[in-house]
Amino acid sequence: MMILGIEGTAHTLGVGIVDDSGSVLANIIKSYPAEEGIHPREAANHHAANVVDCISEALSTAGLEHGEIGVVAFSQGPGLGPCLRTVATAARALSLRLKIPLVGVNHCIAHLEIGRLRTDAKDPILLYVSGGNTQVIAYTRGKYRVFGETLDIGLGNMLDKFGRAHGIPFPAGPVIEKKALNGGTLLELPYSVKGMDVSFSGMLTAALKLDEPLEDICFSIQETSFSMLAEVTERALAHTRKNEVLLGGGVVRNNRLREMIDIMASERGASAYVPEGEFCVDNGAMIAWTGFLMHEAGMSLPVKGSHIRQNYRTDDVKILWRKVTKDF
Repeated sequence: MMILGIEGTAHTLGVGIVDDSGSVLANIIKSYPAEEGIHPREAANHHAANVVDCISEALSTAGLEHGEIGVVAFSQGPGLGPCLRTVATAARALSLRLKIPLVGVNHCIAHLEIGRLRTDAKDPILLYVSGGNTQVIAYTRGKYRVFGETLDIGLGNMLDKFGRAHGIPFPAGPVIEKKALNGGTLLELPYSVKGMDVSFSGMLTAALKLDEPLEDICFSIQETSFSMLAEVTERALAHTRKNEVLLGGGVVRNNRLREMIDIMASERGASAYVPEGEFCVDNGAMIAWTGFLMHEAGMSLPVKGSHIRQNYRTDDVKILWRKVTKDF
């Protein structure tokens, strides 16, 4: 069976095709050039203008015809409403035209499942860090449970806001990472860990007030925020008694974050995993693969019931494709 997935929760439009063995046959990614941040309507217009061509390119890359697709999946949420509606409309149209099942996928869970597919991780804690999301997730008792998350803004969003104030184009994370390499003075910034949750808005406010070399501020933002993430991830490992950490989301391409999580996991006798870069960022292959798992578990949608869910919680989804565990 061939499964086509369409991702469009924010500025990235992705179309991926996988087969039922997990082989990725195509993974086309085309992002809206949001140099000054994401404007939801402009991003949605970008997706609408490019989705047909991206589907055609994915089919061509995979060497397939439309009629060979057996399931179409789409990112149902969470995300920006205009963007979600655009890709949902495209998926519905394809489902109706080809008379094939339609599956709505939770974007956060898709990051976890593509990570499990592309690495050796079997039952990991997922540290999911992107522009709009920062969560620590683990599977137990039939669902992916959120053990900790940001109480205000995602880490990627915080980095972008800081970058915009300093004339750094979107996305700011890669530039901040480069500047941090030339910094070495650890400046005092709010370290906001509240139980299993984190907060980044205070750090942003404090960082914007600093009158210090930009390289040192970037260095300090990374060291402080990544330490917060390592702490809550370690606490989740201890609580769940799991021994694997999986990284997902665009921010985890940061080498310093990976290094800190590797060190933390190693000191606990755990293993850390991260998929290839194209599967860390938003992509269609992760939607296609999770759509396949859901379809096999009987979780397809009628077109009339395929409404988007902007605030789609990770722990709202019953994970019918995994064996139920009660491990703590």
